[in-house]
Amino acid sequence: MKAGFAERDITPKPGMEKPGGYSKAFHKEGDVHDPLKARAAVFDDGYSRKIRVALVGIDAPFIERPLVMAARQAIHSRCGIAPEAVLVGASHTHSGGPMGLVQPGQYDHASDLVKNLAYERSSMADPRYLDMVRDAIVEAVVAADAARVDALASVGSGRETQSAFNRRLRMKNGLTYTHAGKCNPDILDFAGPADPEVGVIGAWADGRLLGCVVNFACHGTTGPGGTSADWIYTLEQTIRGVMGDQAVVVFLNGASGDVTQVNNRSPYLTDYGERSARLVGTRVGAEALKVLVSTEPGDLTPIVAKSTLLRIPRRTPSPDRVTRALELVQQDPEAVGTTEWIFAKETVLLDARLRTEPVADVEVQAIQIGPAVFLANPAEVFAQLGLDIKAASHFPYTWIAEIANGCVCYVPTEEAFGPHGGGYETRLTSYSNLEVAAGRKIVDASVALARSLTPGPVPEPPKAPPFDTTHPRPPVPPELD
Repeated sequence: MKAGFAERDITPKPGMEKPGGYSKAFHKEGDVHDPLKARAAVFDDGYSRKIRVALVGIDAPFIERPLVMAARQAIHSRCGIAPEAVLVGASHTHSGGPMGLVQPGQYDHASDLVKNLAYERSSMADPRYLDMVRDAIVEAVVAADAARVDALASVGSGRETQSAFNRRLRMKNGLTYTHAGKCNPDILDFAGPADPEVGVIGAWADGRLLGCVVNFACHGTTGPGGTSADWIYTLEQTIRGVMGDQAVVVFLNGASGDVTQVNNRSPYLTDYGERSARLVGTRVGAEALKVLVSTEPGDLTPIVAKSTLLRIPRRTPSPDRVTRALELVQQDPEAVGTTEWIFAKETVLLDARLRTEPVADVEVQAIQIGPAVFLANPAEVFAQLGLDIKAASHFPYTWIAEIANGCVCYVPTEEAFGPHGGGYETRLTSYSNLEVAAGRKIVDASVALARSLTPGPVPEPPKAPPFDTTHPRPPVPPELD
C-alpha cells in the first residue's frame, strides 16, 4: 500500500474571534501558545490509484458542511480523490479560530433584532478565516497525496483511563447536571461512561514513521492559554519526541459530546491550564506510542469509503417560550441574568433559523482501512452512543470521528431527555436542537455502513517454526552435586 502525510498552518490572526461559547471572545496579539494546523493522511491500496482515502484533522472547535463540500470538490479537481472518500474532523479545541457558531449571512432573512443578536452578540465565523481553512485542507490533502510512498501500516488500540471523564452527574434529586461542581455532596455518580480507547494507525517507510492517525474521545477544553490546539498539541509533541519531527499526527476526536478532562468527582484543582493540557496530551500520546511500537506493520487492505445522508428534523420551541425570550433579549443582560439572557437569545435565534433550516443534513460516513473503520458523524455525540456503535460493529477496530464533515451540535442519548435526564447538552439552542431520536438514527446508520463492509486482516508478526525435537539444549533436571 501507499501512504502520504502533510500539514498546513491555520493559526488565526490577532483580533479574530475565538469561539467555544455563546458570546464573543477574541484572539490577542502575542498570545499564541502553539500553532493550529490542518493535518492530512492519504492512503491507497497499492493496486489502483483510484482507491484512495483522505483523513483530515483540523485544530478547530467545529466545521460546517458547506466548507467541507467546497474543500472536497477542490480536492477532487486537483488530485482526483473522490469527495465521499474525504473525511474532515474538527478536534473541538475551544481555543481555535472563528469557524462559528453563526455563519456569514445565516440570518440575513431575519428581523433587525435577530440580525443584531446573531452578528453582534454571538460568536460568529469570519469569512476570511473560513477561506483560509478551506484552502489549507485542500493544500494538505493534495500535498499528502503527492507525498505517497510505498509503506507498511500498523493498526491497534490502547487504553487511557486517567485523562477523560463524563461531565454529567447523577444527583440526589433524581436529575442529571453538567459539571455539578467539585465536592458537591449531592453527586451520586457519573451519569454516563467515557471511552478510554486510543485508536492508532501508523504508516512506516524504511523503518521511520511517516505519520499516524490517532483517535481518542475528549473535549479540547484544558485551556493551556491563548491561541492553542489544546491538549492535541502535546499529543503531537509526545509522539514526535520519540518518532521524529517528520511524523505528522492526524487527530480525530471520538464520541465526546459529554466527555471532558474534568473529573467532577475528584477534589483536586488540576483540570485546567498548562498542567492539564500536558497531562492529557502526554498520557494519550504515550499510549499511542505503545500501540505504534507494539503492532506489526503490513498491508492494510481493503480501502473503502461509503456514506449516507440523514435528514433529521430540529426540535421547535413553543410559541410562549419564543414570546418570553423576545421580551428578555430586549432587556439588559445584567438585569435579566447573563445565563438567562444568553439562552433567551438562543431561543430567538433558533426560532429564526427554523424558518430556513427546519431539517439538518447529517452525513454519516465510513472510511475503511483494512481491519479498521472510521465511522464519522457531524455531532457532538454522547460517549454511550459511540460505545453502542462499537459494540455492534464486526470490525476488529471501530473508531468514531465526531464533528466530522459538518456540525449539528450535541446529540445526547434518549435517556438524557427522560425524567432523570437534563444538563447543559439537552438545552434547546440555535446550536443544539436535533430531535430526541437523532442519536439512535446516527447509531443505526453507522452500524449499517460498518456491516456493509468486510474487515481486512490484522497484520501479524512472523510465527516461530514448529518445535525442533533435536533442540540443542534439551531439558535436564536440577543438578545439586
